[in-house]
Amino acid sequence: MTLHNIFYVLDTNVLIHDPTAVWNFDEHHVVIPMTVLEELDNLKSGRGAVAADCRHAIREIDRILGSAAPQTVEKGVPILRPSRKDPQGLLSVVMGETPVDKQILPPHLNDNKILNAVACLKHGHEKQRVVLVTKDINMRLKARACGIDAEDYHTDQLIDDIGDLNKGYLHFGNNFWQEVELVETRQTPNGETLHILPRSQRLQDVCPNQFVTDDSGFIARVVEVTDDHVTLRHLDRQKLMSLDVWGLAPRDLYQAMALDLLLDPDVHLVNLTGSAGSGKTILALAAAIELTLNAKSFRRIIVTRSTQGLDEDIGFLPGTEAEKMEPWLGAITDNLEALHWDDENCVGSIEYVLDRVPLQFKSLNYIRGRSFQHSLILIDESQNLTPHQIKTIVTRAGTGSKVVCLGNLAQIDTPYLTPVSSGLTYLTERFRLFPYGGTVQLQGVPRSALAAFAEENL
Repeated sequence: MTLHNIFYVLDTNVLIHDPTAVWNFDEHHVVIPMTVLEELDNLKSGRGAVAADCRHAIREIDRILGSAAPQTVEKGVPILRPSRKDPQGLLSVVMGETPVDKQILPPHLNDNKILNAVACLKHGHEKQRVVLVTKDINMRLKARACGIDAEDYHTDQLIDDIGDLNKGYLHFGNNFWQEVELVETRQTPNGETLHILPRSQRLQDVCPNQFVTDDSGFIARVVEVTDDHVTLRHLDRQKLMSLDVWGLAPRDLYQAMALDLLLDPDVHLVNLTGSAGSGKTILALAAAIELTLNAKSFRRIIVTRSTQGLDEDIGFLPGTEAEKMEPWLGAITDNLEALHWDDENCVGSIEYVLDRVPLQFKSLNYIRGRSFQHSLILIDESQNLTPHQIKTIVTRAGTGSKVVCLGNLAQIDTPYLTPVSSGLTYLTERFRLFPYGGTVQLQGVPRSALAAFAEENL
């Protein structure tokens, strides 16, 4: 192999997490063990999300390797990026089994075969750094025990501490206006009050559609951010707390802020995060029904959910797509029931909504390749999506559509994902400056005193 800065050996889970990962190592040398290609080949069949990502990764590798001869593939094929004139970095495949005298672990496991390949590569290039890149923390531990450098795949990780994630609001103690020296207040023709402030230190990191609150009861929403100024839209706290959305009223200010974003026709993407029971799903569902049935803003509601096992199991279940999805979408039907619990005829109310509202349950598999026009797309449990998967779904939104992502970053069920590498975190940070998007981190557990105590103590 030719001399390049660093050898990065990619594990299978990296290519499933991000099928385009081979393009993201700049001038360095990307190496793929033959075992990884074999694992991708074994996983590529089927209609699941993992199978689709495997096929995507294989296509990306083929784009680079093309018709290169076997000797060239082993030495390294230049990675030709369209945005750069000169080749940047190399991609190669480590062929065959590692010689017995170079093996550091018994080759009965695929992980061991990959580690053996990395050790052999390291032995042949002692003057260069060789790094195994894997999402599997146990694989990294095994690598370090064998004297191999190993690290996580960080290219799509935008923050290091989940505490730095945009919560969707900034709270100032005492009175917000006490430390404001310059402000220009305007009244718009439709009766809104706008405050235009210099982008001072205390408002340096604000982004569009964030809320600003203080202890005195002031609340506003950021409607415009420039290099020099921030424009706030003054909100009536009492009016905000008195919202009635399909019979649902906010229980706290955080829910009221969430409803303000959900009901705003100019906000096309809303991310709601928070602990179990904080009201994410019922708020989104109530707003969706209100906007579809009463306001006629959307033609249909599309509900999908990321759940481990869903992609693989749905094909084996009997019935229609909606019937197959029903076991995983109980949270939606439970919240629909909760919205009408106090009605004289709860069952009749639910049947009325389902009959009048085009509420469609879709598997993530069926969303790929589709384009949804004038639809409200509700993605539940989105913390279990990778950045690549969430991009695949959000880009399905067509003209006049709105996407609402719901998730609890403390309850991630997908292997190799953490709160900082979750697709929901990635989406929140990537769309931080998007003028038509907003996020709210809900607080507390209004579901019940029991749920609140369990969330805090179990």
